[in-house]
Amino acid sequence: MKIINLIITLIITSTISCAQDKNPKNKENTYKIIVSDLNIPWAFAFLPDASLLITEKSGELILFKNGKKTNITGLPEIYLRGQGGLLDVILHPNFRDNNWVYFSYASSDDGDSGGNTTIARAKLKENELMDLKVLYKATPDTSKGQHFGSRLAFDDAGYLYFSIGDRGNRDVNPQDITKDGGKIYRINDDGSIPDDNPFVNNDQAKTAIYSYGHRNPQGLTIHPKTRKIWTHEHGPKGGDEINIIDAGKNYGWPIISYGFNYIGTKFTDITKKEGMEQPIHYWDPSIAPSGMAFINSDKYGNWNGNLLVGSLKFQYLDMCTIKDNKVVKEERLLDGLGRVRSIEQGPDGYIYVGIENFGIVKLIKE
Repeated sequence: MKIINLIITLIITSTISCAQDKNPKNKENTYKIIVSDLNIPWAFAFLPDASLLITEKSGELILFKNGKKTNITGLPEIYLRGQGGLLDVILHPNFRDNNWVYFSYASSDDGDSGGNTTIARAKLKENELMDLKVLYKATPDTSKGQHFGSRLAFDDAGYLYFSIGDRGNRDVNPQDITKDGGKIYRINDDGSIPDDNPFVNNDQAKTAIYSYGHRNPQGLTIHPKTRKIWTHEHGPKGGDEINIIDAGKNYGWPIISYGFNYIGTKFTDITKKEGMEQPIHYWDPSIAPSGMAFINSDKYGNWNGNLLVGSLKFQYLDMCTIKDNKVVKEERLLDGLGRVRSIEQGPDGYIYVGIENFGIVKLIKE
């Protein structure tokens, strides 16, 4: 009995130690609370007057201005299930002129068959959304509660990119361009399909698809210098990835992966295959990444140019030093404050971070 207990103890100890994150803590950082008392601030965006639009996953769109929170009315019905709810929010590049706000959320067509990721826009007038238009709705609805994605970003040409996870249908959606899920998409700002999208001439394809073979991307941003699209995505056990996205490319999920099933078994024996892109970085153990932003500011000295990724699992802000499109160093910032969900650089050049059950904080380099 003692031997059995010893073996069990060794297995548990080994499992825990393998799951521990070994990135060093950076002690040259602190924070200032900007918005308190938030539950899951899935995303936030700065308005021209530096006030904030904040999404709560539970289905609230909040305006934070002059220290006061106001609920924005006019949201569509939000489907709440598992990881689904009210998700990302961004402004149109010409928001000052057109007042368009873009957001992603889970919606249901009939309420009984489940839901899926939806992209919409509306005009923000005072404290109300008006002229709501759904730009894209992934199909079919499913009652599965995982892998909705979803991040949004505009590029310099005015194209809107967004991510939708594989919706828990690992072996079907990501590798099939006739189906939604496990993809990065590109549309025009009005929801129409760009003429040069990679699959626009394929009659069977979902022509909004820009790349495929993804699992659950919850980080998407534009590199401040190269202007390339960078994403990260949740892997299984091990295998969270950072990818640089190119049109029409296949990023491999689930044919290739550096991860395992959550119970430790394999679902693939290969990490590389011709015709499938390699990540520029992967995490093992998984950090459960969410939110993504480059530091593009003189407020942080030699941190300028680094990539920031939130860790839900280990509850810190991961600062990645990048060299030649490779992560050469990682450090923990804001360690232990809570699950880091969202990251944005503000108009003042400072980095702001949304932390679950805490709020939005300003990152300060000491």
